[in-house]
Amino acid sequence: MQVAVIKYNAGNVRSVLYAMERLGAKAELTDDPDTILQADKVIFPGQGEAKSAMKYLRERELDQLIQSLKQPFLGICLGLQLLCEYSEEKDTTCLGIFPIQVKKFPAREKVPHIGWNLLTDTSTPLLSDLGENPFAYYVHSYYAELHPEFTIAKTHYMLDFSALLHRDNFFAMQAHPEKSSLTGEKILKNFLAL
Repeated sequence: MQVAVIKYNAGNVRSVLYAMERLGAKAELTDDPDTILQADKVIFPGQGEAKSAMKYLRERELDQLIQSLKQPFLGICLGLQLLCEYSEEKDTTCLGIFPIQVKKFPAREKVPHIGWNLLTDTSTPLLSDLGENPFAYYVHSYYAELHPEFTIAKTHYMLDFSALLHRDNFFAMQAHPEKSSLTGEKILKNFLAL
């Protein structure tokens, strides 16, 4: 199985590549359209800033490529946020796969949100067999609002937000599965099995 990990100058790609290696998948970090199109699965990792990431994608026409993909696709952290319609981070128009706004957490508690939080309302094959009370690891200052159709799991930090999104072949997770111990490993296994 060939996994393309999209390169767009966002951080955290090494831990995603190592996680794929541990699971026996051949993963390549790339911004080459042909390599991405031919991959069995695509991972859109992330840790960074929305506007500069979108600039990189648009300059290489990867924004249009991502929107056209048909194979199973997993956005992680910033990858989830960029799949949404709009981010308050530097007033950024994103990819629009999910018709959802990304907002900054209110400053009444510690921001960024860093740490382990419970995944709830987990009714999706991506989260099958996680056991009771699955926790995942988060590092983020912005969150995707809840959507009645596309939110497939929630997390609470100050407010409820979308922990996972799903539309057609696109899945996206706000937490970092590659840093979420056995829970994250199982989520990545489930994604590779789609």
